[in-house]
Amino acid sequence: MCGIAGIMGQSTTELTSSVRDMVASIRYRGPDDSGVWCDERAGVGLGHARLSILDLSPEGHQPMVSSSGRYVLSYNGEVYNFSELRSELEVIGRKFRGHSDTEVMLAAFEEWGIERTVQRFVGMFAFALWDRERRTLSLVRDRIGIKPLYFGWAGKTFLFGSELKALRAFKGFHPEIDRGALTSFMRVAYVPAPLSIYKDVYKLSAGCLLTVGEKELETAEGFSPDPDSLHATWKPIRYWSAKKSAEAGCVAPFKGSEVEAIEHLDGLLRHAVGLRMIADVPLGAFLSGGIDSSLVVALMQAQSSRPVRTFTIGFHEADYNEAIYAKKVAEHLGTDHTELYVSPEQAQAVIPRLSAMYDEPFADSSQIPTFLVSELARGHVTVALSGDGGDELFAGYNRYFWGRRLWRYLDRVPPSIRSSLAGGITSLSPATWTRFFERFRRFLPTVAKPGDKLHKLAALLALPDPDTMYLGMISLWKDPAEIVVQGVEPLTPVTDRVNWASLPDFTMRMMYLDLVTYLPDDILVKVDRASMAVSLEARVPLIDHRVVEFAWQIPLAMKIKHEGEGKWLLRQVLSRYVPSKLVERPKMGFGVPIGYWLRGPLREWAEDLLDETRLRREGYLHPAPIREKWMEHLSGQRNWQYPLWNVLMFQAWLRQ
Repeated sequence: MCGIAGIMGQSTTELTSSVRDMVASIRYRGPDDSGVWCDERAGVGLGHARLSILDLSPEGHQPMVSSSGRYVLSYNGEVYNFSELRSELEVIGRKFRGHSDTEVMLAAFEEWGIERTVQRFVGMFAFALWDRERRTLSLVRDRIGIKPLYFGWAGKTFLFGSELKALRAFKGFHPEIDRGALTSFMRVAYVPAPLSIYKDVYKLSAGCLLTVGEKELETAEGFSPDPDSLHATWKPIRYWSAKKSAEAGCVAPFKGSEVEAIEHLDGLLRHAVGLRMIADVPLGAFLSGGIDSSLVVALMQAQSSRPVRTFTIGFHEADYNEAIYAKKVAEHLGTDHTELYVSPEQAQAVIPRLSAMYDEPFADSSQIPTFLVSELARGHVTVALSGDGGDELFAGYNRYFWGRRLWRYLDRVPPSIRSSLAGGITSLSPATWTRFFERFRRFLPTVAKPGDKLHKLAALLALPDPDTMYLGMISLWKDPAEIVVQGVEPLTPVTDRVNWASLPDFTMRMMYLDLVTYLPDDILVKVDRASMAVSLEARVPLIDHRVVEFAWQIPLAMKIKHEGEGKWLLRQVLSRYVPSKLVERPKMGFGVPIGYWLRGPLREWAEDLLDETRLRREGYLHPAPIREKWMEHLSGQRNWQYPLWNVLMFQAWLRQ
């Protein structure tokens, strides 16, 4: 795990110092070593900050030049099957100096070519490869988008880096905020790929390869960051497609029995976890006590001769505390468990660091406990496995159950009646509805925050189709263009239906969209930045691409049972290692009480960022709708914690 950065098109004596500045800005991603390789005549420079995980010797130093001298590689991530590839390359005569995966990658590129080689990798990676023979730069990102990679132009100079900090460190880079990207951010709390918060700067989409030659450097005209663009002169190409994997899985589903599916998935996951336990440094795992993290830890412990190191963050507020469940799982598996109960003051102390840590606006409030558990783990290990991805692949999110159930009922009701019902619900405030439920609680179902939930339901009632309802469910600002000055929302993978996978079931479409948007652009960004901020490598075995492909072959009936129990197949695998009673409970988000804090200890901080005069002076956001929600939140009328957190994270980033 490392940080990479570089330049193409700067034929000056400042090339080396420019690349060094870029690498220095992200040195925390790789504090063990750093390097720069430059060819001033070609105007190309590659930089690298190294977190040593495999081959701790100088033989693993990057940027690394291939044995023939043709390729130069700066690489972030891990290719877990490098030993297998190395053995194959040795059979055909390749020799190796050290035992790093970087050296194996370079030999493979020379033997098989770039695209064919990348298709053989099992791992997480983002890399830049300079071909000295063809004078082309190739940028490549792993299939799921675990590792980040930004690129863009400063005039006619092409820049790339693991984070935007690296691009900002280039003296000729003078970025302008992209109001379209800002509008998309206000909807979903992250900037969706391939956009970045800056104009003319992009994220390389997951599973893509972008080649830049001297001809492309002449002008960026005709370029599209969207690999699905039909009109671009040049664009990234996909070497692996989540869309094709999802569609292929539905066309040719798994035909075996449930017992056979459990057995096959167990084997796939055991192998995926085992590969990710290969390291020359101390290794552990995050453990929340939920299905996904418990399964990862169970499979680690089953393949380890000594207790696995596990780490959990606990909160004294019962609604947010999973540490008690994690401890029980750890005791059952016999792990070497470390837990830290965090006070509100400790959690709040992280907030001023978020803007610099996440580098562009990012507003998933679980970024706070994710950083805290990463910081805790880094005190003991250098690598930690995480359980991310299980919800998207095996149907774990609550919206997958009640979304399909809700639409089944709504589809029977004429739109005019649904609109009238929505109007009737919103005619009473959430507080009034909550009081009503409390008064008649003997006759009504027990529902947490019933007023808020009814108003959320009202917002969905009048929507015309289930796919629009999905967009409504994930939107924090329903009409984000209303709060962004000159904001026009661009088409993104979550809003551009033309490029959605052709899937027959609404739940499957929700899972697919989460896999290609929410997982790489929110969940994996959250984990990468939080872990890298403390120089910790996080590995995610549940989204090994072979697990992803098999998950799409599994019939939905093996994922969801009884309309309300998701991840059924994962649960069956886990029950082989951990008793169900230790993990079966209602799903909890990995969050913090942001809504309460905004009314209390964070109120002064928030008030400063949401000041009407400040908002008008900055010129990016319309104050009126924001101030309205802020006043309603402070009064307790509504809980607007999530849309307000979006605004606050942008404002804090802008100030940073």
